Amino acid sequence: MKQILLITDGCSNVGMNPVTAAAHAYAEGITVNVVGVLDQGDLGEAGATEINEISKAGGGLSRLVHTKELARTVQMMTRKTVMHTIQNAVHKELKQVLGDSSLESLPPEKRGEVVRVMDELGETAKLRVALLIDASASMKPKLQAVEEAIKDLMLSLQSRQGESELSVFHFPGGKHGEGAALDMGWTRSMKDIPALFSRLQMQGTTPTGPAIMEVIDFYRKDDYGRGHRDDMDGLRSDYVV
Repeated sequence: MKQILLITDGCSNVGMNPVTAAAHAYAEGITVNVVGVLDQGDLGEAGATEINEISKAGGGLSRLVHTKELARTVQMMTRKTVMHTIQNAVHKELKQVLGDSSLESLPPEKRGEVVRVMDELGETAKLRVALLIDASASMKPKLQAVEEAIKDLMLSLQSRQGESELSVFHFPGGKHGEGAALDMGWTRSMKDIPALFSRLQMQGTTPTGPAIMEVIDFYRKDDYGRGHRDDMDGLRSDYVV
């Protein structure tokens, strides 16, 4: 399973519409979750609307949180999206086998077995999360909270039974204020996280759409994104009925 987790505190103001970019991600099997970080007030109506629309187009979740809630929210959204993806796959399999029947229509013992399988897959399915961090000037006071959230997320992923890896991007990443820069490739280790934030150069623009497209391209080029068959595609009917 593939996710993009976008952490931002404002509206996109450069390049491609981020809602369109999120739709591209979802079409390629990448779920987009968005956390809007509040600080001394709020993101404003436009920012909150954009965050909701990005996550909706990307098939994910969105939350507006204060910095002290960031770490817990990031963990919750990641795990909840995993379960949502699994549930959708199981319901799809059930529909293929049972027609219009739903999970709720199964006998209690069968329903219990389906739920058990979904819980097991939630812990064992392979997962990759690409963190996409807004490094516009207004995010500077919030970076310490973002760093702590990444560390806690990594600990949470390490506690799963399945293979879990994290990568980190920041945006804007280019000389001209567009796109994203890769700070850390796929890893299961926390040792390089502190050094990431000491190198960040905060800039004024917020090219959210181009940044999402950069992460999509990263998934495309990577062997996992190119050749890996999603675990949910391999869910067989005999596991659930």
